[in-house]
Amino acid sequence: MALYKLRERLEHIKESSFKLEREIQKSTERNLDIIFKLDFVKSEFSLNNFRIDTLAFDNENNSFVIIEYKRDKNFSVIDQGYAYLSLMLNNKADFILEYNEQKERALKRNDIDWSQSKVVFISPSFTAYQREAINFRDLPIELWEVKKYTNETVSYDQIIKSGAQESINTISNSDKTVEKVSKEVKVFTEQEHLSKSEFEIRELYELFKERVFNLAENITLNPRKHFIGFKIDGNTFCDIIFLGKSLKIVFNLKSGELEDTKKISRDISNVGHWGNGAYELKITDSEDLEYILSLIKQSLKKNQE
Repeated sequence: MALYKLRERLEHIKESSFKLEREIQKSTERNLDIIFKLDFVKSEFSLNNFRIDTLAFDNENNSFVIIEYKRDKNFSVIDQGYAYLSLMLNNKADFILEYNEQKERALKRNDIDWSQSKVVFISPSFTAYQREAINFRDLPIELWEVKKYTNETVSYDQIIKSGAQESINTISNSDKTVEKVSKEVKVFTEQEHLSKSEFEIRELYELFKERVFNLAENITLNPRKHFIGFKIDGNTFCDIIFLGKSLKIVFNLKSGELEDTKKISRDISNVGHWGNGAYELKITDSEDLEYILSLIKQSLKKNQE
């Protein structure tokens, strides 16, 4: 994609190259919270003859994330990704110990949701084969392309799976590492949440999703174990929890930030709950949809700031 600086006549912004893989790594590690909303743990984490470029922690999912940086195109993202996940699952105590030493916390094994572990590969480019290799609906591996430009700009873009329908489990019979990891690591999908609800609630969700997606161009879905998150610029602004005969919406706002004149939401800041934010409401039909969308717009705007 060509980029241009806005002038009377457009000025072409050219792509420049990274001199070393380490340059990508340093830049990413310094900005993990901005780029991926992750907490940096350790650089060059070595264990059992493996060296992990960057170990990070996802506080939203309570899970570890392994990040690898690649300039070499001749590697299998599936083989390497599952090798790292297998390393983690076989050495959980070592990962927790490293986290506790680096972050000065007392994290315990049960505090980690190991099912949400994943590997992220970052590279200036990936081959067509590597892009196709991740086209499984439940693959705990992500590819991100990083580009550097002559105007001191950097972009990170995730390679999106193209209509993935097949499960990684279809190849697990021929790969014992994949089979073992797949028993513990789980990638949740939108369809799995939909299957928990009755037809009317599924229809209500589809209507809700359509209206929310019309609020902005860069909204994305983030299916999680207990809910589906709606994100803008990488920030969650609301979560949907499927309850069988109703939907629960959680607004990612702090207590006191939501202006709800109809008083249809409740403050849950002092109780344990799924989802991000201090307010929730339940819906069983589309009667108050327009008003609910006005509440969602408040959270959307706040999480774009």
